[in-house]
Amino acid sequence: MKRRAAVLAVLALGALPRIAGAQPTAKVARIGLLSISANPTQFPEKPTLDSLRELGWVDGRNVVIEQRYASGDPALLAQHAADLVGLKVDVILTFGGGVNVAKQATQTIPIVFGSSQDPVRTGFVASLGRPGGNLTGATYLTDELSAKRLGLLKEMMPGISRVAVLWEPSHLDNEFKGMQAVANGLGVQLQSVQVPRPVRADELEKSMLAVRQGRAEALVLAPGGFTIANRKQIIALATANRIPVISAWRIFSDDGALLTYGPNLPEIAHRVALYVDKILKGAKPTDLPVEGPTRFELVLNMNTAKALGFSFPQSLLIRADQVIG
Repeated sequence: MKRRAAVLAVLALGALPRIAGAQPTAKVARIGLLSISANPTQFPEKPTLDSLRELGWVDGRNVVIEQRYASGDPALLAQHAADLVGLKVDVILTFGGGVNVAKQATQTIPIVFGSSQDPVRTGFVASLGRPGGNLTGATYLTDELSAKRLGLLKEMMPGISRVAVLWEPSHLDNEFKGMQAVANGLGVQLQSVQVPRPVRADELEKSMLAVRQGRAEALVLAPGGFTIANRKQIIALATANRIPVISAWRIFSDDGALLTYGPNLPEIAHRVALYVDKILKGAKPTDLPVEGPTRFELVLNMNTAKALGFSFPQSLLIRADQVIG
């Protein structure tokens, strides 16, 4: 009897590993990052990925982040979107020009976006409060604030009459159109300088040549994959030609733009990451309203002003959130 009990005990112990091994393993979440940019070392990808880590999503530990960068090539971007859909990721995280491509690629996988475009006017969502479908995220309100930036430029340079706008036509909604609405009233003639897709190696020089030939007195850089990636070179070339540069995001002022006015980018990146976190925990995009920025910042670069021989009016200095230099 004792021998039989011992044998049964051994058999039971031997069965334990097989029983444990039969238990389903916890699913590892998978995020698809779709970007028109060349790499993740800049806004908006890097701070968003940083925020995801702060929220506990560590790539290779409890989440797999499939990162796809198109380096400015829309055809490659579409291929990347199809690839992520084929991988059946749990959520697609995308920005700017990637939003419409992701939307065309899937109507079922949740998409969280960060976009400077008006998501309602571009058809990404039905409304801000009730997005509908599989998309939600945050808007930077870059285009809506474009008229405000032109007004600030006019306040800084009252006599200005010719302004070049470097923008990307791949944006369904764009800063150039926003400025057109108020340009005549400010006595300003706008020069459209478009960045084609895909971007060729000589495009930067060609764009700056067009600005000079148009006799522009200032240059507006509309945020986009091209202007973000090449902002240092563009600003350096413009400054060398004594053309002041303004833009929407502080990173441009940090690299020499004379003035920037727009949303606080780290805040927006964190809120986009929060939506990815919520969806991975079971929330549905249709229940998450599209958010807009709550903090805006006016940044003036005194070093650039001195190099160009400008002086900021007191009305701008007292309203500035930061003065560089």
